[in-house]
Amino acid sequence: MELAGKIAVVTGGAQGIGRAIAEALIAEHADVVILDLNPDAVSKTADQIGAHGAACDVTQPSAIQQTIADITNNFGNIDIWISNAGVISADPDHVASASDQIWQRAWDIHVMSHVWAARALLPEMIARGSGYFVNTASAAGLLSQIGDAPYSATKAAAISFAQSLAISHGDDGILSSVICPQYVASSMLGYDADDIIPDHPGLLTPANVARAVIDGMKEQQFLILPHPIVGEYAKLRTSDPEKWIKGMQKLRRRILSQNDGIDPKTMHLLV
Repeated sequence: MELAGKIAVVTGGAQGIGRAIAEALIAEHADVVILDLNPDAVSKTADQIGAHGAACDVTQPSAIQQTIADITNNFGNIDIWISNAGVISADPDHVASASDQIWQRAWDIHVMSHVWAARALLPEMIARGSGYFVNTASAAGLLSQIGDAPYSATKAAAISFAQSLAISHGDDGILSSVICPQYVASSMLGYDADDIIPDHPGLLTPANVARAVIDGMKEQQFLILPHPIVGEYAKLRTSDPEKWIKGMQKLRRRILSQNDGIDPKTMHLLV
């Protein structure tokens, strides 16, 4: 896909992967609008990278609908919608121990925000015969994230919804991609933009991920894997699920043998 001249929206765009994707799109001469919950952060980042910016709570369908209307009125029809906002948590005890509020927030951010955006954008995109939805999902949606059941479950659902978009609306000219990285040195894992990133296997910078995203979008790939090894893991999981689960159980035991509990934010240092 040619990105130059396209109007692209990136949610969760004030920092981390979202900011890096926005910067990469700007380098490709796209017209970028970043959205974020924090109005000060989104304004600062927009000024720094040369994007437009707006505050938007993607857990609120009315906010998404109004933001899309505002962007359309100010800049024109949206060509690319990148759902990047995300949250992680840690299971307090067993896999169903997180509160209903945590489960609902993960569901709203990782799944329903994509549904609400598509609901608002699809009619116009279908009418003109083009549009692109890109979803920052996760390797956890393909494989599972030990210690964070809400994250794993909702990221898997996000991938499934992206597949539905591709299957149901590919003939309408609608493109759909999912980004499934493993560990990324972003604020979600406690890294700041100016931190020195440790040289650790499997840990990518947001800029690394953004480059893979741009390459994948140009090739119109459905499954964008910044960590190529994730594709091999996914093949193993589907070809021999019993072996895969036993391997993940073994990994969980190894992590617990080194720590009192499981913290998804630090797991990249242990695997």
